[in-house]
Amino acid sequence: MNLSGKRIVVGITGGIAAYKTIEFIRLLRKAEAEVRVVLTPAAEEFVTPLTLQAISGHAVSQSLLDPQAELAMGHIELAKWAQAIVIAPASADFIARFSVGMANDLLSTLCLATSSPIFLAPAMNQQMFAQQITQQNLTALQERGVVLIGPNSGFQACGDVGAGRMSEPEEILTALSDFFYQDQDLQGLNVAITAGPTREPIDPVRYISNYSSGKMGFALAEAFAKRGANVTLISGPVNLISPKNVNRINVISAQEMWHIALESAVKNHIFIGCAAVADYRVAKVGEQKIKKSEAEMQLKLIKNPDIIADVGHLEEKRPFTVGFAAETQHVADYAKDKLQRKNLDMICANDVSNGQVFNAEENALQLFWKGGSKILALKSKKELAADLVDEIIEQYRKTSSFLTAL
Repeated sequence: MNLSGKRIVVGITGGIAAYKTIEFIRLLRKAEAEVRVVLTPAAEEFVTPLTLQAISGHAVSQSLLDPQAELAMGHIELAKWAQAIVIAPASADFIARFSVGMANDLLSTLCLATSSPIFLAPAMNQQMFAQQITQQNLTALQERGVVLIGPNSGFQACGDVGAGRMSEPEEILTALSDFFYQDQDLQGLNVAITAGPTREPIDPVRYISNYSSGKMGFALAEAFAKRGANVTLISGPVNLISPKNVNRINVISAQEMWHIALESAVKNHIFIGCAAVADYRVAKVGEQKIKKSEAEMQLKLIKNPDIIADVGHLEEKRPFTVGFAAETQHVADYAKDKLQRKNLDMICANDVSNGQVFNAEENALQLFWKGGSKILALKSKKELAADLVDEIIEQYRKTSSFLTAL
């Protein structure tokens, strides 16, 4: 990976994950980037300026009120010098201060004074990350163009397990490289993607749904957008942040998703049905909460519209149509049947037996199309999404519609 000559400021905030940043800086130097390091006061409790100076090859900046640096307005010069600022780890405290525009240390001041892109690699206890205020702060920063890298899920230094682990140094380096050298080969391509579950109401307080997290659909939307495609993401109710440069439309029920999806399909070159749409809905939704009275309660269910089949059978302005099949048995057989019956161009099948895939960070897929198939091995959903985009585009390019799409 080559970042030769790229000028990167690495900001380190207070957190045990700061030890990983030493390896990240080493990787930047190996990629031939120019690196300057900025420490917050809390970060100095976890990593030493001397270590970082040895790794980066330059003196470490620590104080906003350094008299020597301020002779030349050092913080402003550093903000102008940087082609990118990467903050790893980004603590909950720093994220909160940055989201409201505070400038009470050198690093937060640099972030306000720069016009260059800013990347955050959050790292904190899983409960801190899950807090509504933290999620609101992250969303606000993303809306202002800040790029989030991670966090990952797993074991944490405090003993908890969950989301909040800082991304690995290699992952942060890849994200930075993607920014500088992202392939925009899909500019002009319009893609619609459905993602997440749907909720079918029983009464005002209850509903029928499924375990879909929406992560695969969101990862696909991000992968297409990174390559320059115009992406419309039609999402059921999920707790996920919208990918950058993606137009998100939120829906609740299958009928809502069906209406938006059919409206969007004819405006797009590619339509991908990644959502786990409820097959049935309650025939008569209670206007008030249904009270518990008998030992049993019967609900009459009626079939929901089949979104991907209706898109696949469009007679006019039909897009290249990709479906997903979540199966617990006979995965390949059922997927091939759906490919033909729903008139799809490609289907992506996954095995969800024993609760696999839903809410997981990794996935594997079996792809089928007319006259071919391929297995995409188990990997993170973001990595898998990038591979899947390649496969979809390869098959799409074989269709006549590609000639007028780009």
